[in-house]
Amino acid sequence: MDFDDTPEEADFRKKAHEWLSKNAEVLPPDATAPIPLGEGEDEADIADCKRWQATKADAGWTCLTWPKEYGGQGLTSMHNAIFKSEEAKFQVPADVYTIGLGMLGPTLMAHGTDEQKAKYIPQMIRGQEIWCQLFSEPSAGSDLAGLRTTAVREGDEWVINGQKIWSTGAHFCDWGMVVARSDPNASKHAGLTYFIVDMNAPGVEVRPIRQINGASGFNEVFFTDARVHDDNRLGAEGDGWRVALTTLMNERVAIGAGSSSGRLASLFALARETQLRGSPAIEDGAVRQRLADFYVKSKGLVNTGYRTLSAISRGATPGPEGSIGKAIGAPMGQQMAAFAMELQGPMGAAVEGDIVPQEAFWQDTYLGMPGMRIAGGTDEILKNIIAERVLKLPPEIRVDKDKPFRDVPTGPPGK
Repeated sequence: MDFDDTPEEADFRKKAHEWLSKNAEVLPPDATAPIPLGEGEDEADIADCKRWQATKADAGWTCLTWPKEYGGQGLTSMHNAIFKSEEAKFQVPADVYTIGLGMLGPTLMAHGTDEQKAKYIPQMIRGQEIWCQLFSEPSAGSDLAGLRTTAVREGDEWVINGQKIWSTGAHFCDWGMVVARSDPNASKHAGLTYFIVDMNAPGVEVRPIRQINGASGFNEVFFTDARVHDDNRLGAEGDGWRVALTTLMNERVAIGAGSSSGRLASLFALARETQLRGSPAIEDGAVRQRLADFYVKSKGLVNTGYRTLSAISRGATPGPEGSIGKAIGAPMGQQMAAFAMELQGPMGAAVEGDIVPQEAFWQDTYLGMPGMRIAGGTDEILKNIIAERVLKLPPEIRVDKDKPFRDVPTGPPGK
């Protein structure tokens, strides 16, 4: 693969940089990588995000890969990657649109009606309405198809009851997409239906989860007789699993595509600034070896991402290989943070940003990364996907696959 820009790509990069230079502040050279954990808890932050997204949308710099018929630019994934790499050089608001634009927008375009697309996509693009994903449940663990939130039809409406958990950004979102069980007599994969829900509707309650790092980016969402009109059903009744797979495939690509280059640059800067036995830590052989290991893995993730970009640019649908980026990247982020705290010595145990190197960036990362190893699929789920669908190994035995969901055991054997 040729990693150099083509003449057309170089021209696009130049135009993107020129526009960003006029509309955003250059990122300070000593700035640490942004932490995408718990962002958007402040109303002022959300307002900044909306202003920046609208500014980009009005100038044609958002949803670059979306078809023009939906308000996108009809460009390639490489154009999108180029713009993001240039945008990363500037001090811009945190991205609270990864779920909406990266996962739910493509799902809406693939399965939505013309009326649904016309109603939701324009505001989604301009960022004036923010979306969340309501999939995981306490009782289902990593088995999404084992969810127990119910949807019962009453005329032209569906009554939803149940609980979702780990719903990123639900506390500041306007809309969500929820998968619920509409037919308990069908097998667990067949009895699901997918809905668009108003996060401010009666019967929808959001409770932020305070995490160990002090952030509250994840939430519990409770549905108590929440009513959703059938016009907001996405896909056919009972076809929720197929619709959800579209979201999940785009989710693994969106999460896995997050570059670790920002964290890597911050780690190298810390090694240069930290003294170890009277010299910069980066001069120590053992430290250099660890940095080299992280660099090699980071480059592997980047090149795997390029492979996915190449496939998508040829018209392919995001596939299971998108799981590779997250399966490796999330644990590596936690390992990098642990190593950074080791470099800091006793100061590594402190969390006060005004006294800790790099404003306690690595402490926040270390405490937040375990959540990222759950979000978008646990390590174990991702490894199963890679083994079965990428490496074509024998599938895991699933004794409940063809049983009606109401007959699937829910407790210890014999109960």
